[in-house]
Amino acid sequence: MRRITKYPSIIVVSILLCLLSQACNKSEERNFKIQFDSSKKVSGQKFAIKDISPGLETDWSGYNFVELEMMSTTSQRFQVGFTTDEGYNEIRVMSYLPNGWMKLAIPLRFYTELPDAANDIAGTMNQPRYSGWFNLGGERGPLTGVDSIGIRMHVPIGNPTIELRSISLHVNDPGDEYLGDIPVVDEFGQSNLVDFKEKIKSLEQLKFEWKMEEEALDKVEDFNYSKYGGYLNAQVEGTGFFRTQKVENTWWFVDPDGHQFLSLGVDCIAPGSGGNVNRLDKRTNFIKQAPPEGHGLNLDNPNTVSFGTWNLFRRFGEDYVFKSQDMIIDRMSNWGINTIANWSSREIINMNKKPFMLQLYDLGIDEGVMGLADVYASDFETKIDKVVRETVYPYKENPWLIGYFTGNEPSWLGQESRLCDLILEVQENKPIKEVLKQYLAEGDTPERRKEFIYNTFKIFLQTVESSVRKHDPNHLTLGIRFGNIPEDGILEICKEVFDVFSFNCYELTPPKELMDRIMNVTGLPMIIGEYHAGTVDRGMAQALVQVENQKERGVAYRLYTEQAFDHPGLIGVAYFQWPDQDLTGRGYDGENYNCGLVDVTDRPYKYMVNAIKETAKSLYDVHSQNLEAFDQKPLNPCGYGPIPDLWNE
Repeated sequence: MRRITKYPSIIVVSILLCLLSQACNKSEERNFKIQFDSSKKVSGQKFAIKDISPGLETDWSGYNFVELEMMSTTSQRFQVGFTTDEGYNEIRVMSYLPNGWMKLAIPLRFYTELPDAANDIAGTMNQPRYSGWFNLGGERGPLTGVDSIGIRMHVPIGNPTIELRSISLHVNDPGDEYLGDIPVVDEFGQSNLVDFKEKIKSLEQLKFEWKMEEEALDKVEDFNYSKYGGYLNAQVEGTGFFRTQKVENTWWFVDPDGHQFLSLGVDCIAPGSGGNVNRLDKRTNFIKQAPPEGHGLNLDNPNTVSFGTWNLFRRFGEDYVFKSQDMIIDRMSNWGINTIANWSSREIINMNKKPFMLQLYDLGIDEGVMGLADVYASDFETKIDKVVRETVYPYKENPWLIGYFTGNEPSWLGQESRLCDLILEVQENKPIKEVLKQYLAEGDTPERRKEFIYNTFKIFLQTVESSVRKHDPNHLTLGIRFGNIPEDGILEICKEVFDVFSFNCYELTPPKELMDRIMNVTGLPMIIGEYHAGTVDRGMAQALVQVENQKERGVAYRLYTEQAFDHPGLIGVAYFQWPDQDLTGRGYDGENYNCGLVDVTDRPYKYMVNAIKETAKSLYDVHSQNLEAFDQKPLNPCGYGPIPDLWNE
């Protein structure tokens, strides 16, 4: 018989009190759950902070971070805001961890201060963390009298939920933390936290799908293209290089052999991209199985792995670099894409098998403020001339080059007065600061501030353009890819400098009235340098323009692209981008959009490919006004603009 030891009564009482305390604590751990309603354009809920974290201070002035312990069933972006004495203030949040509990630390300066003055819009507005990333917006103001938190979502997909179980304040960065047990990224670079119909579950399955694609690429598609991608049935004078020409009141590119040409391009064309997982030193339990050394695992940077590279090796073997480049060209030919657009691989460009566009770099923008170079420096013109000469020299006689972009999405546009303040606050006595001080000494008004910035910008453009014309008179100047269509004053400056006016536009359809204004003011043909659509089924954020599913991405592509070329002044587009972005965020700003034509496993999105083919076959007739542009809208589209006010309905 086993002997039973009897505990003293005081120990029994202590045990009972302990168990009772644990039960009470568990009962106090309430999860505050939001069930988003997909039948509504905006859905969300507010909670009193005292109910979530009793005793939390309402004056947050002495703190630098708020940390949320939460879980979302979707990677779809949502707004997180706080009600203060000054009103309601929010930012956008994108989570890398759908279906995973996490701690997400948000710097409070995002709510109280204007964004730092980066060179372009993405660098200004996007802010990376480790378990998610932010896009800044909303109102700025002091965080006093903070009494509630609001979480809302614009056009939620699939009735998702968000649970919130604690809010805490910190002076120092508490860091982000993934609290789940399941690794975030699987052995193929896909999200391990979501499932979807096309998901790769084995290497055998992946190899079979690769083989099926290769067989499909063998089928010849007819787009009526010339050697350079122009239209065989539309011939004008050829000069040996790309140029522009208006034919019967409609603008066209003209390819080197004289065929009328419409640029159907894609940005960021490169093999093995979109598969990086970085900052692993800050991310616990993020990858299930690392790629092997030399084929995705970089010993020089052990905090970053590339599943995109590893998958290409698994597909093509040791010769994957060259074979993957050939695959890209084969895909472009089969799909009807005739242009390698901005930010693309120089290795792909230098194959000289498809027309391409180039971005000019090192023009003094990185040394400036908000993307405005110091044109008043004594050596500015000399530096520009040297950089331009070195950039264009290798391509001066290359007939495959269409032309050069001067810049991308300057962030100062519309913030000229703030830009002047930032210049005046620069510690060192830069020439631009001294010239501005002298200029404003004769009168400091918003109008004069804008005039100064415009004049400075004009000098910059004229200096760059002069060097390009000097060192490469054969190719076109394609403009600055503005993030917003600027005022007429900027258009007038561009009119005197560029051959083509370019802008990026993330909308459901291009803004035809604004395009008319560009044409009327500048008289130039136009390029749309970036646009796209995405969704949330792959565990990535849904891109700047959201649609319901992968099929609707194809619908969105056809709608936007054909509506763009329906305009007589539009001669080129570039879809952003070739691969999906990194699942856990690109290194410099955290973006992780499902916007690609090709996923991390090197498989094309079939609905996108079919849409591109159909579009490519119709563009000549659409642009010639012989065919109605595609006008079907995708299901549940949603842009990145202001969200309707849910709280005051």
